[in-house]
Amino acid sequence: MKGEKVVKIEERTARLTILIDPRKKAVFERLCAEEDLTPSQVVRRLIRSYIEQRLGRPWMPGEEPSGTDRGTGRGSARRRAPRT
Repeated sequence: MKGEKVVKIEERTARLTILIDPRKKAVFERLCAEEDLTPSQVVRRLIRSYIEQRLGRPWMPGEEPSGTDRGTGRGSARRRAPRT
């Protein structure tokens, strides 16, 4: 482990790319700026809130979903059929 940097779970990052309406993005960015927050901070807060709402309890960093938490909820089993 010499020379390896230890990183806390909350400090690790993964990219999430989404597509939204440009006008909605502009309003979102303006509202974030009014609160002196970055859009990323607000999205992370929204995602954490959603996770805690769905789990029904606080989420802890490093926690892996149990078998009952995975794949539950609206649309989890639905897939769009390929176009023919």
